[in-house]
Order: sequence, then C-alpha cells, then structure tokens
Amino acid sequence: MKPDRVDTVLQEWSAIARRARRPESPPWRATPAASRRGRSVSFEESSALRITTLPGGARAPSGQGPPLEIRAVMSAQAAAWNRGDIDGFMNGYARSRSTIFVSEDAVRRGWETVRARYKKKYSDRGKMGQLTFSDLEITPLSSDTAVVLGRWKLKRAQDWPHGRFTLIFRRLPEGWRIVHDHTSAAKE
Repeated sequence: MKPDRVDTVLQEWSAIARRARRPESPPWRATPAASRRGRSVSFEESSALRITTLPGGARAPSGQGPPLEIRAVMSAQAAAWNRGDIDGFMNGYARSRSTIFVSEDAVRRGWETVRARYKKKYSDRGKMGQLTFSDLEITPLSSDTAVVLGRWKLKRAQDWPHGRFTLIFRRLPEGWRIVHDHTSAAKE
C-alpha cells in the first residue's frame, strides 16, 4: 500500500474509532467510508494496520483491542495466501491438535490436518487465486475469545468462488489465533 493511502486509511479509521466510542456504534462493526459509499474495499485497504501481534511474532503498537488485532491476523493471512504461501496463511490458526475446520460436510481436527487439506485443495497458484475477506463482524466474547463472521472470495482466472465463514479466535501466548473455522461456499 502506498504511504499516502496508508495515511488516508489511518485517518478514516481514527475518525471511525472516535465515532465508534459511542455505545450505539461498537468499533468492531465500523466500516471505512469507502465501503459505506458502496465501493468494495479490499481487506488490506480496510485494515488500519495498528497491530499488537502478527503471526510469526512481528509486533507493533498495542492498545487497539481484539478487533484490530484479529483484523491484523486476517490481513496477514490474506497477504500470505495472495503470495502463494499456505504455511504463512496457516500461521493464523492455532498450532494445536484441537484446532477444528468444518467445510464440505467434513470436520477436520488438528492444525496439521487443516494444513494438509489446504495444500491438497490449493496445490498451485491458479487454484489459490487472490483471496479477499469482507463484511467482518468481530464480537468479543471474553478477554481472550472472539467470534468473527464474514465473507471470503477467491478471484481466479476461470471462476470467482465465494462464501461465508464463522471463526472462533482465542488469544494465545503467540497472539490471537483461529481455533475453530466453519467455512461454506455459496452455490454458483
């Protein structure tokens, strides 16, 4: 993202955060002005990039709360996916045997199993396409758990698969990570 675009996004999010402090408008439901005008905004554009912990241990200023920290994890996932880096994408998941992924009428348990599924299903860049997340609703359930509802879309040469997801994030020592992912694809 260009430096001037980063400044614009940060200014938009600062204004949103000020408005969002009002009880009738929780900050995790705020959307950038461009999105409210009806223009689709990529996840990278909508992320304020004020992060506490990213997968891989990168750190930035804290104090922004779970919604922005979770958005940062998801932004890092989308960036990794769009570079063709499934292992980088998987850094957003808890590296645990108890991690759960539900899709295609199947329940997969364990980080390694989920990783193997992604590697098999998306074995080359053409199958991976370009990933975007949108319409994120982040609802903190406690100080260390949150639910995320949203949309995903892949832009590929021959098709544009898309759908919805519900994620459960938990704050772990390494930062916020997905412990449960239920993803569905829309019918074409």
